[in-house]
Amino acid sequence: MTKTALLIIDMQNFFAPMATSALPNIQKLHSFFSTSNRPILFTQHGHPESDLKPPYKNQLVRRWGPSGSIHRGSKEGDFMPGIRELVHDSAEIVQKNTYDAFINTDLAERLEKKGVERLVVCGVMTDCCCDTTARSAFNRGFETWLVSDACGSADGEQHEAGLRGFGFACGGVMTAGEVVKALGKEGA
Repeated sequence: MTKTALLIIDMQNFFAPMATSALPNIQKLHSFFSTSNRPILFTQHGHPESDLKPPYKNQLVRRWGPSGSIHRGSKEGDFMPGIRELVHDSAEIVQKNTYDAFINTDLAERLEKKGVERLVVCGVMTDCCCDTTARSAFNRGFETWLVSDACGSADGEQHEAGLRGFGFACGGVMTAGEVVKALGKEGA
């Protein structure tokens, strides 16, 4: 059996409008992974004060500006309703300040320590943080699945573009139901 982990990307208040249809499928995946004792990790995007003061050294702050960036510790940076209930005291949260959850974090080390070989990626935004992190996982040697109905973006066109690009170049694009079915066949 391949050790598989679930990575839930940036399900925060800032992105809530983009996550409406993805949320029930993320909850379904969380329940399945939790019940089958598979690892679950969350990312939380946010910028420390040092990122938000000129001269801007963080590429995302340069791109979106301080007012378009999530301030670490802000209400916009909190986990959204429906997710915050899943983030218990011992939940693994990777704090990040760029699209790629592997950059300047200990995500790779956490996954390697758990013996993870496959990563199931869901959350927001499909074509930014989800796609970038999933490609990074692929490039690091993890088999990577991007969950089409458990991701969301600014609009359907961007969502579909992210899924198409990842599916062509890197890994599997599956629905939450397909993930549960495939992993259920493997056993716990």
